Amino acid sequence: MKLENKEFGFDNFAQEMAKLKNEKHFDYLVTIVGEDFGPEEGLGCIYILENTQTHERCSVKQIAKTVGEEYVIPSIIKLYAGADLLEREVFDFLGIKFLGHPDMRRLFMRSDFKGYPLRKDFDMSPEANRFPTTDEPENDWTSEWNLNAQGELVETRHRLFYDEDFVINFGPNHPSTHGVLRLQTIVDGETIKNIYPHLGYIHRGMEKMMEDMTYPQTLALTDRLNYLCAMHHRHALVGVIEEAMGIELSDRILYIRTIMDELQRIDNHLLFLGTCAQDLSALTAFLYCMRDREHVLNVMEETTGGRLIQNYYRIGGLQDDIDPNFVENTKTLCKYLRPMIQEYLDVFGDNVITHQRLEGVGPLNMEDSINYGFTGPAGRASGWHNDVRKNHPYSLYNKVKFDEIVGTNGDSMDRYMIHIKELYQSLDIIEQLIDNIPEGEFYIKQKPIIKVPEGQWYFSVEGGAGEFGVYLDSRGDKSPYRVKMRPMGLTIAGAFDKMLKGQKIADLVATGAAVDFVIPDLDR
Repeated sequence: MKLENKEFGFDNFAQEMAKLKNEKHFDYLVTIVGEDFGPEEGLGCIYILENTQTHERCSVKQIAKTVGEEYVIPSIIKLYAGADLLEREVFDFLGIKFLGHPDMRRLFMRSDFKGYPLRKDFDMSPEANRFPTTDEPENDWTSEWNLNAQGELVETRHRLFYDEDFVINFGPNHPSTHGVLRLQTIVDGETIKNIYPHLGYIHRGMEKMMEDMTYPQTLALTDRLNYLCAMHHRHALVGVIEEAMGIELSDRILYIRTIMDELQRIDNHLLFLGTCAQDLSALTAFLYCMRDREHVLNVMEETTGGRLIQNYYRIGGLQDDIDPNFVENTKTLCKYLRPMIQEYLDVFGDNVITHQRLEGVGPLNMEDSINYGFTGPAGRASGWHNDVRKNHPYSLYNKVKFDEIVGTNGDSMDRYMIHIKELYQSLDIIEQLIDNIPEGEFYIKQKPIIKVPEGQWYFSVEGGAGEFGVYLDSRGDKSPYRVKMRPMGLTIAGAFDKMLKGQKIADLVATGAAVDFVIPDLDR
């Protein structure tokens, strides 16, 4: 979608945002984009919102106010719980302080990192940004910033940990965190009191790197985000560029992309089902899922040449046409997989221990799921219809029949079962398309140097674990002025405290297994 930003002004911003949510039902905060808009406008944010009843989307632009040498914007954390980590991300990368936010700490960078890397005047030289070899300083306090009656910036400190608190670190090296995520967890015996996520252990600065790349060069980074959703991530990036350039794709491209996206979804869900079982000490189910996932990867590899990294989509179409055996192999795969899915339930999913470990664990109701922006199968477990393929169709998703699977309990058992049922839906989609791939071009030829017209766009897809979106700000050059990726896992990590407060330590492991987050996607 091309963004047509509303602007309310600094003094009216908080009031107008409340009206958008409470009166016009824009209750889903999709993402917050922090940006250095240049010397004339300065620093600011773009807020992308959705009305969950009509699925209409809108965007709001707010320029930060300068107070001395600081930049400030009123926080919307009291309106949208998902703004917690999103505002901290903007503060981390741009230095904008959000007034009234109770936890203005860095989120991805070390607490002693100097400067704000997404500012255009940030010094990128190695001499100015040598990585420290010391341990990161720890602090039991956080800061809240507000303006006093005289318009001065005033800090209020809040304590995170008290002397009597018992704190356990899950991660950054712990098998249940699925990568280098650190969950600082306060417990009372076995009961969880609070969880504070620490991110950025494999942050690679992809959004900053893209500012110095041509558009085709940026594509390689998407495959390194969520290695189980490489097709989805690249689809979002090429999609936003193609929409901005007005590129019309052939039906053959749309058919193949839709099929590949669903093969990738099956790949993701099979690994999810296997690792969910493994996290709960059930190794056999993991082996079953990995066995069948190999068949999926074999089919994809014949065309793409990759298994984990899928360098297949490009701006204007596909890297190459499908393999001559692709259609027949895909049909054979679908026929093979259907009866196998029941095996996963027989060996693990319908086990009495599985029900005891997952039912009622890590619950999040529909209102809270929307408030946190908790998308994907994990959010649909609460009954929230948030599937991007249904609400904002792309490729051929508006021409195929499939069911959006939702739950009712919002717990980890529902999340597991939604992944099971979505496997059948992916097979249904593929079988509707595989015998009907039309003839035509697999690539619409582009100019040697791709330049995107000036403007701002947002394009999202339904990834394996939720909505993955890409915001693009182009100034008409061969490189993007600003790219912001909406990771699937960031809003999931932000809801851990809400989901697990009052539950047991073992429930944290089970919930982490059931929400399907992947750290490279979260950290970027």
